Amino acid sequence: MPRKQQPGTTAKTSPKRWSKTVTEHSRALDLEAGVFTLKDPKKIAASLKRSAEASPRRKAEPFRSAMSMLVFYINRAGRNLNAADRARLERAKHELRKVFGKVPSKRPSKPR
Repeated sequence: MPRKQQPGTTAKTSPKRWSKTVTEHSRALDLEAGVFTLKDPKKIAASLKRSAEASPRRKAEPFRSAMSMLVFYINRAGRNLNAADRARLERAKHELRKVFGKVPSKRPSKPR
């Protein structure tokens, strides 16, 4: 008996490879080549910011679009991302918040 096709998939794409299809055919942002392989989290954040602000096709504000692309990449890499790369990309998330001015302000500690 043939395997039943998952909803939302085509005969050419497997449900396991949906992220590859999204990456190859997404029109969300035009990213600079190799942006996620840059070694400096600040450079990753700056590149994502440039791409998000320049894109006429984004559906949300630039910060949300840039953060979504970074989180999507981290999640898509999954277990194949080594600890050092994951830490670098997590630092890039913090840098992205900083370049967009979205870092939460430090609240004064309460007196005891």
